[in-house]
Amino acid sequence: MTEFVGLPRTGPWLAVRDLSFFYGPSPVLTDLNLDFYPGRHYIIAGPNGAGKSTLLDLLANLRKPAAGGIMVIGRPLAGLAPAKLARIMALAPQDVRLDFSFTVRQVTAMGRRPYQGRWGRLTPDDVVAVDRALAALNLLELAEKPVTALSGGEKRRVVAARALAQETPVILFDEPTAGLDVAQALALMELARRKADEGALVITVSHDLNLASTRGHEFVFLKKGRLAAAGPTGQVFTGDVLGDVYEAAARVMNDEFAGGLQAAFRPRESSNGRCG
Repeated sequence: MTEFVGLPRTGPWLAVRDLSFFYGPSPVLTDLNLDFYPGRHYIIAGPNGAGKSTLLDLLANLRKPAAGGIMVIGRPLAGLAPAKLARIMALAPQDVRLDFSFTVRQVTAMGRRPYQGRWGRLTPDDVVAVDRALAALNLLELAEKPVTALSGGEKRRVVAARALAQETPVILFDEPTAGLDVAQALALMELARRKADEGALVITVSHDLNLASTRGHEFVFLKKGRLAAAGPTGQVFTGDVLGDVYEAAARVMNDEFAGGLQAAFRPRESSNGRCG
């Protein structure tokens, strides 16, 4: 397990307390209370508009809550200097415009900015971190290619590589597998799980329930901005919970080939009785 020097191994690294957020008069998140622990890969899931990406933005301090707050390793998130937070937490956002002609390596190296001096020169340690991130996302062969020449899926992997190059104990991924082919999606989620197994706290927003269920230690289900269920995958990834969250008939089965629990859905009106 990777040891993060100076960080506690017990207690939550992120603690969400009575958190609410509004867009104008409309509530997006309401009274959320959650604890996120190191060494765990959390999957945040739920229907469109449930508040998943907004929660990630709040955790990353990109938005300010209307009420409540977030503690980061025992300290208020709102009181952390940006440079300090950037050494604790990395975010791979869902929507990033990469329409400038930097290379894949140059974009990935942007993840090293929290550690650089005023001139922004890469140290040997920075170069190692960048190469490690590129290798982890299978991007070494594309390292010198301009990002403007990449496919959408390749750009998404570059964004993830930039976050990995930051080498933080907390990593946030927002829909990292959207637009990826099957092999790359599997590899990225395996990587997220491995980082958590090594001691990091990893939080991933995902719509791919069957991929996430085999790589996530825990699930957090949101519905209409409220917490619907949270806990270890084996406890909350059930037909009853999925049926309630997604408003569809749901059945969950253990699939040895897939490596864990898998869900199947159908419209409720075509269901002949209860599915669970």
